[in-house]
Amino acid sequence: MAAPVPARPRPRVVIVGAGFAGLSAARELARHDVDIVLIDKQNHHLFQPLLYQVATAGLSPADIAQPIRSIVRRQPRTQVLLDSVDGVDKAARQVRLASGAALDYDALIVATGARHSYFGASWADRAPGIKTIDDAISVRRTILLALEKAETSRQEHLAERAEYLTFVVVGGGPTGVEMAGAIAELTRAAAEAEFPHITRHCVRIILVQSEQRLLPSFPPSLGAAAQRALEGLGVQVRLGSRVTAIDDDGVIIADQRIAASTVVWAAGVRASPAAGWLDAAADRAGRVIVGGDLAVPGDPHIFVIGDTAAVVDASGKPVPGIAPAAKQMGRHAARTALARLRGAAGPGAFRYRSFGNLATIGRKCAVVDFGWLRLSGLLAWLLWSAAHIYFLIGFRNRLIVCANWAWNYITFDRGARLITGIDRTM
Repeated sequence: MAAPVPARPRPRVVIVGAGFAGLSAARELARHDVDIVLIDKQNHHLFQPLLYQVATAGLSPADIAQPIRSIVRRQPRTQVLLDSVDGVDKAARQVRLASGAALDYDALIVATGARHSYFGASWADRAPGIKTIDDAISVRRTILLALEKAETSRQEHLAERAEYLTFVVVGGGPTGVEMAGAIAELTRAAAEAEFPHITRHCVRIILVQSEQRLLPSFPPSLGAAAQRALEGLGVQVRLGSRVTAIDDDGVIIADQRIAASTVVWAAGVRASPAAGWLDAAADRAGRVIVGGDLAVPGDPHIFVIGDTAAVVDASGKPVPGIAPAAKQMGRHAARTALARLRGAAGPGAFRYRSFGNLATIGRKCAVVDFGWLRLSGLLAWLLWSAAHIYFLIGFRNRLIVCANWAWNYITFDRGARLITGIDRTM
């Protein structure tokens, strides 16, 4: 007869995903007598709000990322696994990993984020979004190669040159606005100083938005301020327009074809396939519909948080998919899980505390909505910069980003203009 499996000395909480939500949960749990297993398919935590800066050569990847093991090195009961999840056996309380292992849990926190959504179209290869470092480096390579090819194009190839110098950004939310502004700064300032045959009058940047205004999650006045700032940078803003096709030759907006070698997608996201693992109800974007305690209905020991979850706070409003909300959800899920493991009363329903919305347009303009205070311009940009530096993981990252931004602001120089990943075998 086989010997019984000894009970674990401490409860085990498995966290899937080391983004803002997952790391916030891990930090909260690390203060208590529980074992934590943190699973992610990447070995680093990424500050996604600044990925567009990597994509436009404003920052290097290491400036906005840090190894997960380094972040949790002072959490002795936290184990980090470089793996991905294939499924969850809720009855056995096991997580099945892609490596073939099965991991028991007493509580499970799923924070696997979101990916791009093309609304059923097959445009991913031609119009990449930026959700990972690899995405950002690929977009950076595309932009910089377009400038190089335009510089060397002969005058008789004017149509080809115009295609290289046309950049289309699809989506008028914060990511699209920030991306369009950053491309404008890169191509009309830094590039103009180093590419003798490219001037700001050669470059065409188009921001396409299906709604009738930019930044729908902001007040209309700030959306209008963002539009004016972008147009001041030379960006063509097309409101109430939809992209109906994207191919190797460019895009079709309504019935107009625009030849463009660079198309960046910022129009939509879809949650990870966690709803399928958990056999849980999901909304149209694939986000798991959770209860007020952030747990999956019917299983009080499984929590879904961050961009993976469709959350309505105590006031009845949807919780936005931004970093502060994810961190708050992580802490709340951890506290609720701990209380249930101990048989104690939990903290109750999740209440989201909004710290405002921020978006930047170029190197010295942003829009900020604190509810009680709305700003645009340079002061808003300084507040945006301070907020993003504050949320970066690690003092070194904050110091480097601050120094890089100061240098870029003074000189217009973007030192991360590196084209990598090209086979140059001769």
